[in-house]
Amino acid sequence: MISTLTKPNAARRGRPSKKMKAAVFVEPGRIELEDKPIPDVGPLDALIRITLTTICGTDVHILKGEYPVARGLTIGHEPVGVIEKLGSAVQGYREGQRVIAGAITPSGHSAACLCGCYSQDGAGTVHGFKALGGWRFGNTIDGAQAEYLLVPDAMTNLAPVPDKLTDEQVLMCPDIMSTGFSGAERGKIRIGDSVAVFAQGPIGLCATVGAKLMGATRIIVVESVPERQAMALKMGAAEVVDFTKVNPAEEIMRLTDGRGVDVAIEALGKQATFEGALRVLRPGGTLSSLGVYSGDLKIPLDAFGAGLADKTIVTTLCPGGKERMRRLMEVIASSRADLRPLVTHRFRLDDIVSAYELFANQRDGVMKVAITP
Repeated sequence: MISTLTKPNAARRGRPSKKMKAAVFVEPGRIELEDKPIPDVGPLDALIRITLTTICGTDVHILKGEYPVARGLTIGHEPVGVIEKLGSAVQGYREGQRVIAGAITPSGHSAACLCGCYSQDGAGTVHGFKALGGWRFGNTIDGAQAEYLLVPDAMTNLAPVPDKLTDEQVLMCPDIMSTGFSGAERGKIRIGDSVAVFAQGPIGLCATVGAKLMGATRIIVVESVPERQAMALKMGAAEVVDFTKVNPAEEIMRLTDGRGVDVAIEALGKQATFEGALRVLRPGGTLSSLGVYSGDLKIPLDAFGAGLADKTIVTTLCPGGKERMRRLMEVIASSRADLRPLVTHRFRLDDIVSAYELFANQRDGVMKVAITP
């Protein structure tokens, strides 16, 4: 059950307010809209006024209690907004500037960053929970499903939005575009490769787009929902395998004349899709895992070739930082990818509980919802 609590907003009554509305995790099954203090800005921080955000599948894991976060935490990690206030040490930006920040917010100077693993900056135990990688917004610090968001290490993480791009055009950059593309990048797809993508939710669709941009010439996707099948073909897939009608691993091996694919991308986070992705690889192929798993995975002995098949399994966490965001916006600006069709529903922040109910239950052909404060 999802419930909400909406409190009066002083600003609406004409009085100055230091409060903001925010979607807060209360307990498993409950995300409520509450009033919270607008964050104070430290020297290296920036406060942005959110103009557009969305709900991620990971937020649903939080809602269901499958991924633990602290009670009272503001959820969300896909911010588009305008700089409201800059920290005293922040240079190179101005108040009123349109910006995005990645879901992953590296400091730029940690051991993980200096080793080149920017997405792992911040891994450790926070609030008694094991924080996976450097994901902080809506995980270890307050997130973006609110009227305002405090961005740490602003000079590392804020990316100015070009005037020619709309908020909705760049909405997917902070997370699912970066994550899906990274699945293709980590798989080291080459020109002429065949690729299988298991699941065509928003991240899987972005992985399909990323595989095409990387040079894959044959992309086979596994999906049963008709709207997502159609979107996958629009985004660059060559063939669709419906797992409710055929065994997807057997069908992909048939389609590839028994060779298997060069790269398989798992984008759902389930044992069945992970195993299927492993089974369709050619000898020496790569399984690129994007899913967020809520239980232990098992690697079948035969599918892994008893460890002798030269197969590679790689994982990835959404790359963040302003340079990553700049590159993704360049892809959008060049018209090589248009992810606006993924936004199928739009809600006000006041109605975010209804948005969660729709998204969590995957009703009405929903892919992504846009949330406007």
